[in-house]
Amino acid sequence: MGYYLKQNNILFAIVGKENRIGDVWRNRYDSLVLFTPRWFSSLPGMALKGDPNGYPTKDEIADYLEDYAQKFELPIHLNTEVISLQKEDEIFKVTTNNGNYVAEKVVVATGPFQKPYIPPFAESLSDKVYQVHTSRYLNPSQLQEGSVLVVGAGNSGAQIAVELSEDREVYLSVGHKMKFFPLEIMGKSIFWWFKKLGLLNVHINSSLGQFISKQSDPIFGKELKHLIQEGKIKIKPRTESILGDVISFADNSQIQVQNVIWATGFYSDYSWIQIPNVLDHRGKPIHQRGVTSVKGLYFLGLPWQYRRGSALIGGVGADAEYLINDILNH
Repeated sequence: MGYYLKQNNILFAIVGKENRIGDVWRNRYDSLVLFTPRWFSSLPGMALKGDPNGYPTKDEIADYLEDYAQKFELPIHLNTEVISLQKEDEIFKVTTNNGNYVAEKVVVATGPFQKPYIPPFAESLSDKVYQVHTSRYLNPSQLQEGSVLVVGAGNSGAQIAVELSEDREVYLSVGHKMKFFPLEIMGKSIFWWFKKLGLLNVHINSSLGQFISKQSDPIFGKELKHLIQEGKIKIKPRTESILGDVISFADNSQIQVQNVIWATGFYSDYSWIQIPNVLDHRGKPIHQRGVTSVKGLYFLGLPWQYRRGSALIGGVGADAEYLINDILNH
């Protein structure tokens, strides 16, 4: 968003609670590698360095974002956490831990990974069992000796389960049927094929978009599938309850482990937006392609904001371009 605001000579500021640009990525687990190739992991105006068909690490993305901000001289205010957003008359008032702001327009670009979700029954886990959410997991050295249960089989849970299976017994608890997509087909990234077939531009209002948006996300790559077939990672159904160090599953089976990793995802928290008619009864933004009914208020980076890739680095630029046109026209 900052790129397009800068290109159009609009006075703006970007605020973020991080100490350093890119820390959202820099602080993720050490082995994190994106499943999107570099050519689909860049923002408008500056390509990611390296083999465009290779897959970037999380540190590459973090450094790229820092370099991007420096190249385009984006006015980013770090260590600034928004406490509340209000609107009086035609002016937005933003209260932060580091001073207050006023603005005619506001773009909420907090992304889909805001607060880690951990099931309430995690509190019943014995203190003798080490537990950590993927947002705070860094590498296997954090864990104590013994077996591990990874709860949740998104791409982060899959990567972490694969990493841990090298030297310990690993269980993976899955609440739905897993779908595996290869990273490459006939020597080309699956995202090249998605683009070729027009799937990256399928929008949420289409019948195909509605269908795809209701499907669980696939796991990219073959490592997890192979390790499951080899018996090195044992699949368990949905985790239902915990009592001490005994974990119970949907098929009534039970196991005891020494470690639990919660790969249970994140949830969005917009409770700081204190403006009527912005959020629905579930606390989700009400919008059309990121444009709300509140004049001057926008969202960016939401899953399926308009297209399949709206929440991905390589897809957010198209939505930002749409928003800048609305901003300029109003």
